[in-house]
Amino acid sequence: MATPRAYWKGTLKLSLVSCPVALYPASTSVEKTRFHMINAETGNRLKQQMVDEETGDVVKKDQKARGYEISKGKFVEIEKDELDAVQIDSTHTIEIDSFVPAAEIEKRYLNHPYYIVPDGKAGVDAFAVIRDAMKDKDRVALARIVLTNREHVIAIEPFGKGLLGTTLRYPYELRDADDYFDGIKSPKITKDMIELASHILDSKAAHFDPSKFKDDYETALKALVKRKASGKPLKVAEREEKSDNVISLMDALKQSLKGGKADTAPRRAQPARRGRAAKAPRATARRRKAS
Repeated sequence: MATPRAYWKGTLKLSLVSCPVALYPASTSVEKTRFHMINAETGNRLKQQMVDEETGDVVKKDQKARGYEISKGKFVEIEKDELDAVQIDSTHTIEIDSFVPAAEIEKRYLNHPYYIVPDGKAGVDAFAVIRDAMKDKDRVALARIVLTNREHVIAIEPFGKGLLGTTLRYPYELRDADDYFDGIKSPKITKDMIELASHILDSKAAHFDPSKFKDDYETALKALVKRKASGKPLKVAEREEKSDNVISLMDALKQSLKGGKADTAPRRAQPARRGRAAKAPRATARRRKAS
């Protein structure tokens, strides 16, 4: 396996203690199946072009510029040197500002995770001191880092032999939850329903094990591409029709607790009972005899 390339290199600093570190993205989308746009007639890959919205003309590279829309269809152009003037100089330093309890960081603020490792042998001792001191305090360090010309707040915590740094979103990047939750009504739920739901939760209690996560769609995509590339016929599975039958919430809870499925399937006409079916021929025979 090739050694991954560091995304960022610099210095991790805690007061007067510092050490050189490197950041590596902790997540990747390389393994996901991706598609390219192609010409269906020639099979050639398509190339995107920038086109003037009004004239329809293709815009050359030296004609491109950045603009901020101040009103509908009206833009103010921002020159490159003007943009450079407001960009933050990268200090290549992660200076820890404070330590906060991990439980106080809301999950919605978490953005991109990075592995932080010592860069070279010189700072291994200092790195270990910072890491192990954080383990004992059960707190997360908050620091600032400049990535791609933008300053980010990064939360740093011990992770195995290294550190895990997670960039945090700024408050203005989050939507107000009240805009979505205020419309949720507060129905009257009985105590029995809550107890049944609690029992269901208890019956499904488990430990977090990401090895059990299965991306069924990704698996299906890979199988589709493989069959298509080998020239094998594709089998399109028929989708099951969903029933419109509605069951009560209490019945659904009870069925779930039993481990069974709710009876939402359309009811089919029941065949006549054997006894009734046998009477019909005899009655017919009597009518024929009487005639």
